[in-house]
Amino acid sequence: MELTEAQQQELAEAEAQRHETRRPVSPGLEAILFRPLPVLDHGFVRVVDYMGDDSAVVQAARVSYGRGTRAANEDRGLIRYLMRHRHSTPFEMCEIKYHVKLPIFVARQWIRHRMANINEYSARYSILDREFYLPAPEQLAAQSAVNRQGRGAVLEGDQAAHVLDLLREDATRNYDHYLEMLNEDAEGRVIEEGRTGLARELARMNLTLNAYTQWYWKADLHNLLNFLALRADSHAQYEIRVYADAMLDTVRAWVPLVHEAFRDYRQGAVTLSAQMLAVVRAIAAGNAPAQEGSGLSKREWRELMEMLGREA
Repeated sequence: MELTEAQQQELAEAEAQRHETRRPVSPGLEAILFRPLPVLDHGFVRVVDYMGDDSAVVQAARVSYGRGTRAANEDRGLIRYLMRHRHSTPFEMCEIKYHVKLPIFVARQWIRHRMANINEYSARYSILDREFYLPAPEQLAAQSAVNRQGRGAVLEGDQAAHVLDLLREDATRNYDHYLEMLNEDAEGRVIEEGRTGLARELARMNLTLNAYTQWYWKADLHNLLNFLALRADSHAQYEIRVYADAMLDTVRAWVPLVHEAFRDYRQGAVTLSAQMLAVVRAIAAGNAPAQEGSGLSKREWRELMEMLGREA
């Protein structure tokens, strides 16, 4: 990801600003505030504003004045208790706002999380950049034979090269036609004098879904963690997972105690049904329960055995 001269100037101006405040600040997040974290080939995630820190979660749970006087280990214990027991409102007291540049098809998947405030770059008003997401060779995979929304074996050799050529050619051709219909270049200058261009709101429909868009995305910490629990998971689509991974890094810098609890109780944990728990208790008692009669389907049994590191 390369920043234009104008973007570099904008970043320098933002970083040069200083504001006195009596509000709690997060030193870790302050260190990376405004700075774009590269994602994919042309994308990025950057934090542009935030409210609260670990102490804000603790303060909300205790409904106390100021930051309190309790020891740090007590704050850590309370945050872990809140996370472990799925309390939500204390985490809602913290908010964060991101500026994200991402492929349109990733944005359409992302927007399904209906718990944030979003303002997207308008292709009705402005002209989109000539930038397209082209997967790295190791991300070019065939359709999975067992998962309808997953990937199978990686494509290789001529087949992979052909797919990349198609993606590149289609995106380039459609973008050229987009400009031709607009009768404007990427800077908004008229291409052919005397000819009226198509309205931007109509011409944009010709763009491919790997074209990049941008938005501001603001969410409270509780809903952000719900998003990351799904999208920073190994089962999530790679192209949205790398954005979630970058955002998880900002959470670690922002609220390290919350991040630790999230890692332990959400990312590194599993949920067991009542039937699964009964099987685990039977195994712990030295019995050898079978799938038949357990109340679990074959798929549930297989998943449980994978959780326990046992053969199904």
